[in-house]
Amino acid sequence: MIRPFLVAAALALAGPAAAQAPHTHQHSFGDAEKWAHVFDDPERDAWQKPHEVIRALKLAPDAAVADLGAGTGYFAARLANMLPKGTVYAVDIEPGMVKYLGERAQREKLANLKPVAGTPADPRLPAKVDLVLLVDVYHHIEARERYFRALAASLKPGGRVAVIDFRLDSPSGPPKAARVAPERVKAELAGAGYALVEEHAFLPRQYFLVFSPR
Repeated sequence: MIRPFLVAAALALAGPAAAQAPHTHQHSFGDAEKWAHVFDDPERDAWQKPHEVIRALKLAPDAAVADLGAGTGYFAARLANMLPKGTVYAVDIEPGMVKYLGERAQREKLANLKPVAGTPADPRLPAKVDLVLLVDVYHHIEARERYFRALAASLKPGGRVAVIDFRLDSPSGPPKAARVAPERVKAELAGAGYALVEEHAFLPRQYFLVFSPR
């Protein structure tokens, strides 16, 4: 079992002190309204650079995207807005977050934003996608090679997987012992049958790697 996808985002956004506090690793994220103020804090934009990330992915206007560990929809809502002809599956394993995502989609009139209740071992995507995006989620997945080998079946021909996670030297994020170095991500994805196709260096706290199945 992995911990809830949202742990990583919460640790990142709660600040360096909270990120090092052991109790935060087991915290409940069922109160979506409460955590929305943390996850969607406008100050996050300065270092997360969401629009630059989405532009760098060069998605077709009608692309299908899966945001794994979507939380309150920080990336998923932006993707839905920037891809009005596309479909965005916002996946989370917390029932409260899945409910919040559905309410947000209705509130913001994002008919192309589809909340999905995943499990730690299976995102349960209802259709194949052009891109799977994992932001601050990778290091919480166990048996990663098996997970990503199975995930390849959810990709369309030419589909990609984008991994964004905290660098070992980032001033915020999960405890350093829990972080995964980008070299290890590359090795594990290679073992799962993927090839690195792009690497972006513009995020100040995170690495940004894009893979495609061989």
